[in-house]
Amino acid sequence: MASTHYEILIVGGGTAGLTVASQLAQAENAPQIAILEPSDKHYYQPIWTLVGGGVFDRTISERDEADFIPEGATWIRDTAASFEPDRSAVITGAGDEITYDYLVVAAGIQIDWGKIPGLKETVGEAGSGVVSNYSYDTVEATWDAIRAFPKGGKAVFTHPATPIKCGGAPMKIMFLADDAFRRQGARAGATLTFCKGGPGIFAVKKYADALTRVVRRKDIDTRWMHDLVELRPDKKQAVFSIMNTSETAVLDYDLIHVTPPMSAPRFLVDSPLSAPTGWVAVHKHTLQHDRFPNVFSLGDCSNLPTSKTGAAVRKQAPALVANLLSLRAGRPMTASYGGYTSCPLVTGYGKLILAEFDYDKQPMESFPFDQGKERYSMYALKAYGLPEMYWNGMLRGRM
Repeated sequence: MASTHYEILIVGGGTAGLTVASQLAQAENAPQIAILEPSDKHYYQPIWTLVGGGVFDRTISERDEADFIPEGATWIRDTAASFEPDRSAVITGAGDEITYDYLVVAAGIQIDWGKIPGLKETVGEAGSGVVSNYSYDTVEATWDAIRAFPKGGKAVFTHPATPIKCGGAPMKIMFLADDAFRRQGARAGATLTFCKGGPGIFAVKKYADALTRVVRRKDIDTRWMHDLVELRPDKKQAVFSIMNTSETAVLDYDLIHVTPPMSAPRFLVDSPLSAPTGWVAVHKHTLQHDRFPNVFSLGDCSNLPTSKTGAAVRKQAPALVANLLSLRAGRPMTASYGGYTSCPLVTGYGKLILAEFDYDKQPMESFPFDQGKERYSMYALKAYGLPEMYWNGMLRGRM
Protein backbone atom coordinates (compact mmCIF):
# COMPACT_ATOMS: atom_id res chain seq x y z
CA MET A 1 0.00 0.00 0.00
CA ALA A 2 1.44 3.35 -1.08
CA SER A 3 1.12 6.29 1.31
CA THR A 4 1.23 9.99 0.47
CA HIS A 5 0.50 13.18 2.41
CA TYR A 6 -1.02 16.48 1.31
CA GLU A 7 -1.79 19.60 3.25
CA ILE A 8 -5.33 19.74 1.81
CA LEU A 9 -7.05 16.74 0.27
CA ILE A 10 -10.28 17.36 -1.68
CA VAL A 11 -12.44 14.29 -2.27
CA GLY A 12 -14.42 14.91 -5.45
CA GLY A 13 -13.62 16.85 -8.60
CA GLY A 14 -17.14 17.96 -9.47
CA THR A 15 -18.59 21.43 -9.14
CA ALA A 16 -17.89 21.79 -5.43
CA GLY A 17 -14.45 20.21 -5.43
CA LEU A 18 -13.08 22.16 -8.38
CA THR A 19 -14.53 25.46 -7.16
CA VAL A 20 -12.91 25.06 -3.74
CA ALA A 21 -9.63 23.87 -5.25
CA SER A 22 -9.43 26.85 -7.59
CA GLN A 23 -10.15 29.34 -4.81
CA LEU A 24 -7.58 27.74 -2.52
CA ALA A 25 -4.98 27.71 -5.29
CA GLN A 26 -5.37 31.48 -5.71
CA ALA A 27 -5.04 32.25 -2.01
CA GLU A 28 -2.04 34.09 -0.62
CA ASN A 29 0.47 31.52 0.59
CA ALA A 30 -1.55 28.86 -1.24
CA PRO A 31 -1.59 25.43 0.36
CA GLN A 32 -0.52 22.15 -1.21
CA ILE A 33 -3.68 20.64 -2.72
CA ALA A 34 -4.64 17.20 -4.02
CA ILE A 35 -7.94 16.32 -5.72
CA LEU A 36 -9.15 12.73 -5.53
CA GLU A 37 -11.40 12.20 -8.57
CA PRO A 38 -11.63 9.20 -10.95
CA SER A 39 -13.57 10.76 -13.85
CA ASP A 40 -11.78 12.18 -16.88
CA LYS A 41 -14.87 14.15 -17.98
CA HIS A 42 -16.72 16.98 -16.26
CA TYR A 43 -20.37 17.80 -16.97
CA TYR A 44 -22.41 20.97 -16.62
CA GLN A 45 -25.53 19.12 -15.61
CA PRO A 46 -27.99 22.04 -15.29
CA ILE A 47 -28.11 22.31 -19.08
CA TRP A 48 -29.43 18.75 -19.38
CA THR A 49 -32.98 20.04 -18.91
CA LEU A 50 -32.64 21.99 -22.14
CA VAL A 51 -30.91 19.07 -23.86
CA GLY A 52 -33.86 16.86 -22.93
CA GLY A 53 -36.16 19.59 -24.25
CA GLY A 54 -34.41 19.62 -27.63
CA VAL A 55 -32.77 23.04 -27.27
CA PHE A 56 -29.11 21.91 -27.18
CA ASP A 57 -27.01 18.89 -28.04
CA ARG A 58 -25.64 17.07 -25.01
CA THR A 59 -22.03 17.59 -26.13
CA ILE A 60 -22.10 21.22 -24.97
CA SER A 61 -22.29 19.93 -21.38
CA GLU A 62 -19.06 17.93 -21.53
CA ARG A 63 -15.46 19.08 -20.96
CA ASP A 64 -12.20 17.39 -20.01
CA GLU A 65 -11.64 17.24 -16.25
CA ALA A 66 -7.94 17.95 -16.79
CA ASP A 67 -8.74 21.42 -18.13
CA PHE A 68 -10.11 22.49 -14.75
CA ILE A 69 -7.55 21.08 -12.34
CA PRO A 70 -5.94 24.26 -10.98
CA GLU A 71 -2.27 24.87 -11.62
CA GLY A 72 -0.15 23.42 -8.85
CA ALA A 73 -2.79 20.96 -7.63
CA THR A 74 -2.20 17.20 -7.81
CA TRP A 75 -4.91 15.14 -9.50
CA ILE A 76 -5.21 11.63 -8.07
CA ARG A 77 -7.32 9.58 -10.49
CA ASP A 78 -8.86 7.19 -8.01
CA THR A 79 -11.93 6.84 -5.81
CA ALA A 80 -12.36 7.16 -2.06
CA ALA A 81 -13.12 3.80 -0.45
CA SER A 82 -13.08 4.65 3.25
CA PHE A 83 -12.32 7.45 5.70
CA GLU A 84 -10.29 7.28 8.90
CA PRO A 85 -10.62 10.82 10.26
CA ASP A 86 -9.09 9.91 13.64
CA ARG A 87 -5.84 9.37 11.72
CA SER A 88 -6.56 12.07 9.09
CA ALA A 89 -6.43 9.43 6.39
CA VAL A 90 -8.40 8.33 3.34
CA ILE A 91 -8.06 4.89 1.77
CA THR A 92 -8.52 4.88 -2.00
CA GLY A 93 -10.21 2.33 -4.22
CA ALA A 94 -6.77 1.09 -5.28
CA GLY A 95 -5.89 0.50 -1.63
CA ASP A 96 -3.51 3.42 -1.25
CA GLU A 97 -3.48 5.66 1.82
CA ILE A 98 -3.61 9.44 1.60
CA THR A 99 -3.11 11.45 4.77
CA TYR A 100 -3.88 15.14 5.13
CA ASP A 101 -3.78 18.15 7.38
CA TYR A 102 -7.22 19.25 6.16
CA LEU A 103 -9.92 17.36 4.29
CA VAL A 104 -12.67 18.79 2.07
CA VAL A 105 -15.41 16.30 1.19
CA ALA A 106 -17.14 17.27 -2.06
CA ALA A 107 -18.22 13.85 -3.26
CA GLY A 108 -21.57 14.75 -4.78
CA ILE A 109 -24.67 12.57 -4.74
CA GLN A 110 -25.37 8.97 -5.70
CA ILE A 111 -28.09 8.22 -8.24
CA ASP A 112 -29.86 5.00 -7.31
CA TRP A 113 -31.16 3.72 -10.64
CA GLY A 114 -31.48 0.19 -9.27
CA LYS A 115 -33.94 1.09 -6.52
CA ILE A 116 -36.87 1.27 -8.96
CA PRO A 117 -37.56 -2.17 -10.47
CA GLY A 118 -37.85 -1.86 -14.23
CA LEU A 119 -36.03 1.47 -14.48
CA LYS A 120 -32.39 0.58 -15.06
CA GLU A 121 -33.26 -1.92 -17.77
CA THR A 122 -35.46 0.43 -19.80
CA VAL A 123 -34.39 4.04 -19.25
CA GLY A 124 -33.31 5.60 -22.52
CA GLU A 125 -34.20 2.53 -24.58
CA ALA A 126 -35.84 3.38 -27.90
CA GLY A 127 -39.58 2.78 -27.81
CA SER A 128 -39.72 2.15 -24.06
CA GLY A 129 -41.14 5.57 -23.24
CA VAL A 130 -38.93 5.59 -20.12
CA VAL A 131 -36.57 8.55 -20.04
CA SER A 132 -34.51 10.60 -17.61
CA ASN A 133 -32.42 13.74 -17.89
CA TYR A 134 -30.22 12.65 -14.99
CA SER A 135 -27.51 10.99 -17.09
CA TYR A 136 -25.36 12.07 -20.01
CA ASP A 137 -26.02 8.65 -21.55
CA THR A 138 -29.82 8.95 -21.39
CA VAL A 139 -30.61 12.65 -21.72
CA GLU A 140 -30.92 12.71 -25.52
CA ALA A 141 -33.54 9.95 -25.38
CA THR A 142 -35.85 12.37 -23.58
CA TRP A 143 -36.15 14.56 -26.67
CA ASP A 144 -36.59 11.52 -28.90
CA ALA A 145 -39.51 10.37 -26.74
CA ILE A 146 -41.06 13.84 -26.66
CA ARG A 147 -40.98 14.05 -30.45
CA ALA A 148 -42.52 10.56 -30.74
CA PHE A 149 -45.29 11.26 -28.21
CA PRO A 150 -48.63 10.14 -29.67
CA LYS A 151 -51.63 12.42 -30.01
CA GLY A 152 -53.80 12.14 -26.94
CA GLY A 153 -51.10 10.17 -25.10
CA LYS A 154 -50.31 9.87 -21.41
CA ALA A 155 -47.16 11.49 -19.99
CA VAL A 156 -46.02 11.08 -16.39
CA PHE A 157 -43.26 13.02 -14.63
CA THR A 158 -41.87 11.90 -11.27
CA HIS A 159 -40.11 13.49 -8.31
CA PRO A 160 -38.92 11.02 -5.63
CA ALA A 161 -39.25 11.32 -1.87
CA THR A 162 -35.46 11.43 -1.44
CA PRO A 163 -33.32 14.57 -1.66
CA ILE A 164 -32.26 15.18 -5.26
CA LYS A 165 -29.92 17.47 -7.13
CA CYS A 166 -31.84 20.52 -8.33
CA GLY A 167 -35.27 20.11 -6.80
CA GLY A 168 -36.95 22.01 -9.65
CA ALA A 169 -35.62 19.86 -12.48
CA PRO A 170 -38.45 17.28 -12.50
CA MET A 171 -40.92 20.08 -13.27
CA LYS A 172 -38.80 21.87 -15.84
CA ILE A 173 -38.80 19.04 -18.38
CA MET A 174 -42.54 18.62 -17.84
CA PHE A 175 -43.20 22.25 -18.75
CA LEU A 176 -40.97 21.99 -21.83
CA ALA A 177 -42.69 18.76 -22.87
CA ASP A 178 -46.08 20.45 -22.59
CA ASP A 179 -44.91 23.23 -24.90
CA ALA A 180 -43.42 20.72 -27.34
CA PHE A 181 -46.60 18.63 -27.41
CA ARG A 182 -48.62 21.75 -28.21
CA ARG A 183 -46.27 22.69 -31.05
CA GLN A 184 -46.51 19.14 -32.41
CA GLY A 185 -50.30 19.09 -32.24
CA ALA A 186 -50.20 16.25 -29.71
CA ARG A 187 -51.49 18.05 -26.60
CA ALA A 188 -55.23 17.92 -27.29
CA GLY A 189 -56.67 14.95 -25.43
CA ALA A 190 -53.30 14.17 -23.81
CA THR A 191 -52.85 13.92 -20.05
CA LEU A 192 -49.79 15.19 -18.19
CA THR A 193 -49.39 14.04 -14.59
CA PHE A 194 -46.80 15.20 -12.06
CA CYS A 195 -46.24 12.75 -9.20
CA LYS A 196 -44.14 13.96 -6.30
CA GLY A 197 -43.12 12.13 -3.15
CA GLY A 198 -43.71 15.27 -1.13
CA PRO A 199 -46.54 17.51 0.03
CA GLY A 200 -46.40 20.39 -2.45
CA ILE A 201 -44.97 21.89 -5.59
CA PHE A 202 -42.20 24.02 -4.04
CA ALA A 203 -40.90 24.88 -0.57
CA VAL A 204 -40.98 28.69 -0.93
CA LYS A 205 -44.49 30.12 -0.98
CA LYS A 206 -43.82 32.93 -3.46
CA TYR A 207 -42.51 30.53 -6.09
CA ALA A 208 -44.98 27.79 -5.18
CA ASP A 209 -47.83 30.20 -5.93
CA ALA A 210 -46.27 31.11 -9.28
CA LEU A 211 -45.69 27.47 -10.24
CA THR A 212 -49.23 26.55 -9.25
CA ARG A 213 -50.48 29.14 -11.72
CA VAL A 214 -48.28 27.62 -14.45
CA VAL A 215 -49.58 24.11 -13.70
CA ARG A 216 -53.19 25.30 -13.89
CA ARG A 217 -52.59 27.18 -17.12
CA LYS A 218 -51.06 24.09 -18.68
CA ASP A 219 -53.79 21.78 -17.32
CA ILE A 220 -51.38 19.41 -15.57
CA ASP A 221 -52.66 16.88 -13.03
CA THR A 222 -50.65 16.94 -9.78
CA ARG A 223 -50.41 14.03 -7.35
CA TRP A 224 -48.68 14.84 -4.04
CA MET A 225 -47.21 12.17 -1.75
CA HIS A 226 -46.92 9.79 -4.71
CA ASP A 227 -43.50 8.10 -4.78
CA LEU A 228 -42.54 5.91 -7.75
CA VAL A 229 -41.67 2.38 -6.57
CA GLU A 230 -41.88 0.23 -9.70
CA LEU A 231 -42.14 0.28 -13.48
CA ARG A 232 -43.94 -2.43 -15.44
CA PRO A 233 -42.41 -1.85 -18.86
CA ASP A 234 -44.33 -4.65 -20.58
CA LYS A 235 -47.61 -2.96 -19.66
CA LYS A 236 -46.26 0.61 -19.65
CA GLN A 237 -47.46 1.10 -16.12
CA ALA A 238 -45.91 3.02 -13.22
CA VAL A 239 -46.60 2.01 -9.63
CA PHE A 240 -46.59 4.66 -6.91
CA SER A 241 -46.63 4.30 -3.15
CA ILE A 242 -49.00 6.81 -1.58
CA MET A 243 -46.89 7.97 1.30
CA ASN A 244 -48.08 7.58 4.89
CA THR A 245 -50.63 5.02 3.74
CA SER A 246 -50.58 1.37 2.69
CA GLU A 247 -52.11 2.25 -0.68
CA THR A 248 -50.58 2.28 -4.15
CA ALA A 249 -51.61 3.91 -7.41
CA VAL A 250 -50.96 2.58 -10.90
CA LEU A 251 -50.70 5.00 -13.84
CA ASP A 252 -50.47 4.11 -17.51
CA TYR A 253 -47.93 5.98 -19.60
CA ASP A 254 -46.77 6.47 -23.15
CA LEU A 255 -43.90 8.57 -21.83
CA ILE A 256 -42.55 8.70 -18.29
CA HIS A 257 -39.72 10.97 -17.24
CA VAL A 258 -38.22 9.47 -14.09
CA THR A 259 -36.20 11.43 -11.59
CA PRO A 260 -34.50 8.53 -9.83
CA PRO A 261 -34.08 8.32 -6.05
CA MET A 262 -30.76 9.64 -4.79
CA SER A 263 -28.63 9.24 -1.68
CA ALA A 264 -25.25 9.98 -0.18
CA PRO A 265 -22.46 7.92 -1.77
CA ARG A 266 -22.11 4.56 -0.03
CA PHE A 267 -18.50 5.19 1.04
CA LEU A 268 -19.75 8.20 3.01
CA VAL A 269 -22.80 6.52 4.52
CA ASP A 270 -20.53 3.86 6.05
CA SER A 271 -17.95 6.37 7.31
CA PRO A 272 -17.42 8.17 10.64
CA LEU A 273 -18.06 11.44 8.80
CA SER A 274 -21.75 10.85 8.16
CA ALA A 275 -24.79 12.05 10.04
CA PRO A 276 -27.59 9.51 10.68
CA THR A 277 -29.04 10.55 7.32
CA GLY A 278 -25.86 9.45 5.53
CA TRP A 279 -24.80 12.95 4.50
CA VAL A 280 -21.58 14.49 5.83
CA ALA A 281 -22.34 16.20 9.14
CA VAL A 282 -21.23 19.84 9.07
CA HIS A 283 -22.12 23.10 10.79
CA LYS A 284 -24.62 24.84 8.54
CA HIS A 285 -22.85 28.21 8.66
CA THR A 286 -19.11 27.39 8.93
CA LEU A 287 -19.20 24.13 6.88
CA GLN A 288 -16.79 22.59 9.38
CA HIS A 289 -17.44 19.01 10.44
CA ASP A 290 -19.40 18.53 13.65
CA ARG A 291 -16.81 16.18 15.20
CA PHE A 292 -13.57 16.44 13.24
CA PRO A 293 -12.34 20.06 13.16
CA ASN A 294 -9.90 19.55 10.27
CA VAL A 295 -12.70 18.27 8.00
CA PHE A 296 -15.03 20.44 5.92
CA SER A 297 -17.76 19.57 3.43
CA LEU A 298 -20.05 21.30 0.95
CA GLY A 299 -22.34 20.62 -1.96
CA ASP A 300 -24.63 17.68 -2.56
CA CYS A 301 -22.91 15.23 -0.17
CA SER A 302 -23.25 17.51 2.86
CA ASN A 303 -26.17 17.66 5.28
CA LEU A 304 -26.61 21.41 4.79
CA PRO A 305 -30.38 22.04 5.01
CA THR A 306 -30.76 23.69 1.62
CA SER A 307 -31.39 22.64 -1.98
CA LYS A 308 -28.61 20.69 -3.66
CA THR A 309 -27.67 23.03 -6.51
CA GLY A 310 -24.58 24.47 -8.14
CA ALA A 311 -25.81 27.92 -7.17
CA ALA A 312 -25.66 26.88 -3.51
CA VAL A 313 -22.08 25.70 -4.02
CA ARG A 314 -21.18 29.09 -5.47
CA LYS A 315 -22.00 30.68 -2.10
CA GLN A 316 -20.79 27.79 0.06
CA ALA A 317 -17.31 27.60 -1.45
CA PRO A 318 -16.05 31.08 -0.45
CA ALA A 319 -17.26 30.59 3.14
CA LEU A 320 -15.58 27.18 3.36
CA VAL A 321 -12.32 28.43 1.86
CA ALA A 322 -12.21 31.45 4.13
CA ASN A 323 -12.85 29.36 7.24
CA LEU A 324 -10.36 26.65 6.28
CA LEU A 325 -7.65 29.23 5.63
CA SER A 326 -8.46 30.97 8.93
CA LEU A 327 -8.18 27.67 10.79
CA ARG A 328 -4.89 26.97 9.02
CA ALA A 329 -3.55 30.37 10.10
CA GLY A 330 -4.78 30.00 13.68
CA ARG A 331 -7.41 32.72 13.34
CA PRO A 332 -11.13 32.56 14.27
CA MET A 333 -13.48 31.31 11.58
CA THR A 334 -15.77 34.24 10.81
CA ALA A 335 -17.18 33.44 7.36
CA SER A 336 -20.82 32.32 7.36
CA TYR A 337 -22.98 30.64 4.72
CA GLY A 338 -26.61 31.70 5.07
CA GLY A 339 -28.25 28.92 3.07
CA TYR A 340 -28.52 30.74 -0.25
CA THR A 341 -29.57 28.59 -3.16
CA SER A 342 -31.13 29.18 -6.56
CA CYS A 343 -33.44 27.22 -8.83
CA PRO A 344 -33.86 28.59 -12.36
CA LEU A 345 -37.32 27.17 -13.01
CA VAL A 346 -37.90 26.77 -16.75
CA THR A 347 -41.65 27.00 -17.36
CA GLY A 348 -41.56 26.66 -21.15
CA TYR A 349 -39.47 27.62 -24.15
CA GLY A 350 -38.30 31.17 -23.50
CA LYS A 351 -39.85 31.37 -20.02
CA LEU A 352 -38.25 31.07 -16.59
CA ILE A 353 -38.93 31.90 -12.94
CA LEU A 354 -35.67 32.51 -11.08
CA ALA A 355 -36.14 31.27 -7.52
CA GLU A 356 -33.49 32.41 -5.04
CA PHE A 357 -33.86 31.89 -1.30
CA ASP A 358 -32.11 31.18 2.01
CA TYR A 359 -32.25 28.70 4.88
CA ASP A 360 -35.47 30.28 6.14
CA LYS A 361 -37.14 29.83 2.73
CA GLN A 362 -37.17 33.60 2.28
CA PRO A 363 -36.53 35.01 -1.21
CA MET A 364 -33.00 36.41 -1.76
CA GLU A 365 -33.45 37.85 -5.23
CA SER A 366 -30.56 39.30 -7.24
CA PHE A 367 -32.45 41.46 -9.73
CA PRO A 368 -34.52 44.65 -9.26
CA PHE A 369 -37.76 43.08 -10.47
CA ASP A 370 -40.19 40.38 -9.37
CA GLN A 371 -38.45 37.07 -10.05
CA GLY A 372 -41.67 35.21 -9.37
CA LYS A 373 -42.84 36.15 -12.86
CA GLU A 374 -41.93 34.23 -16.01
CA ARG A 375 -39.38 36.11 -18.08
CA TYR A 376 -37.42 35.53 -21.28
CA SER A 377 -34.43 37.42 -19.84
CA MET A 378 -34.08 34.85 -17.06
CA TYR A 379 -34.45 32.00 -19.57
CA ALA A 380 -31.62 33.53 -21.60
CA LEU A 381 -29.54 33.80 -18.45
CA LYS A 382 -29.95 30.09 -17.79
CA ALA A 383 -29.44 28.98 -21.37
CA TYR A 384 -26.50 31.21 -22.30
CA GLY A 385 -25.20 33.23 -19.36
CA LEU A 386 -24.93 30.73 -16.54
CA PRO A 387 -22.97 28.09 -18.52
CA GLU A 388 -20.32 30.68 -19.41
CA MET A 389 -20.19 31.86 -15.80
CA TYR A 390 -19.76 28.26 -14.71
CA TRP A 391 -16.97 27.21 -17.07
CA ASN A 392 -15.04 30.49 -17.10
CA GLY A 393 -15.81 31.91 -13.68
CA MET A 394 -16.90 29.50 -11.00
CA LEU A 395 -14.65 26.55 -11.84
CA ARG A 396 -11.73 28.96 -12.26
CA GLY A 397 -12.23 30.38 -8.77
CA ARG A 398 -13.26 33.79 -10.07
CA MET A 399 -16.71 34.01 -8.45
